[in-house]
This record gives sequence, structure tokens and C-alpha cells, in this order.
Amino acid sequence: MKALLNSMTEGEKDLVRETERDRLEGMEEDDLLELHARIRRARNKHIKLYRREASERVAEYGGRGTARPKNRRNAQKAEVFEDALARVSRYLAAAARRSAAALKAERIQAARAGRSAGPEEAPEEAVVPMQSQRLDRTPKQPVLAKQHASTRAVGARRQGKRDSR
Repeated sequence: MKALLNSMTEGEKDLVRETERDRLEGMEEDDLLELHARIRRARNKHIKLYRREASERVAEYGGRGTARPKNRRNAQKAEVFEDALARVSRYLAAAARRSAAALKAERIQAARAGRSAGPEEAPEEAVVPMQSQRLDRTPKQPVLAKQHASTRAVGARRQGKRDSR
């Protein structure tokens, strides 16, 4: 493990150090989201490197699994970042639960205080009475009457076919 840490760049080491418990506990949800994204990118990078290099060696060794010992460092780096990602994910989930609970409490408090976040009722002068519905739906123009009759006939023929089955 020490050899792996020595083979990591300073940037990679700093990224892993950011996932230590004492640093994660004081972070806000947005900061955790940003850290989560950076760690996921680093993990994906090393997974991709591992797979590419192993696939290049498949012809020589006969399989990715047998080529793994030659490509151990990228696989181990990917595992380190996977563990770091899991740590950040746990803290991010806890922060999301806390913020959701705070929003819910705020919403409940606002509802109890009589302040609604929904639309307010319109003043009575602005209320417009509804127009009466047109009960007679027969078309007034000859072309519309023909289209209406044709549509009804198509529907009747379709229903007739179903009924005769």
C-alpha cells in the first residue's frame, strides 16, 4: 500500500486526503457534490487506463485477467479512488438527508404560520364567470358536417368489425 501511495502524484494524494473524516465532516452539500465529481472522474480515469492497458496485453497473455499483474498499479489506484468515492458518497447522502429534513421543517413551519407557498386566491373583482357550454355540437358548415359524418362512419365500421369477431 505504501508503494502505491508513493507512486501517486501529489494531486492524487491531495484528492485522497480530502476524503479523510475530519475534512468531510465540516463540508457543505455543494462542496461534497463537487468533491464527489472530482473523485469519480479520477476513479473512471484509472479504470479506463487499466482496461485499455490490459486489453492491449490480451494478445500476449491470452486474457485480461492474466495480464492483470503487469497492470496492477492502475487497478490499485482505481480501488483507492473507489474507496474514497464510497466515503464521500456516505457523507453526501447524510448531508442530503439533513438538508431535506431542514426544508421539510421549514415548509411545515410556513404552513402552520398560515403562509402558503402556493398561489394566492384572486380578488373577487378579477373572477370572471364561466361561459356556458355549447350543448349543440353539430357542425354549422356543410364541409364540417361531412367531415363529422365521415369520422363517425369510420368509427362505426371499426366497431362493427370488432363486434362480428
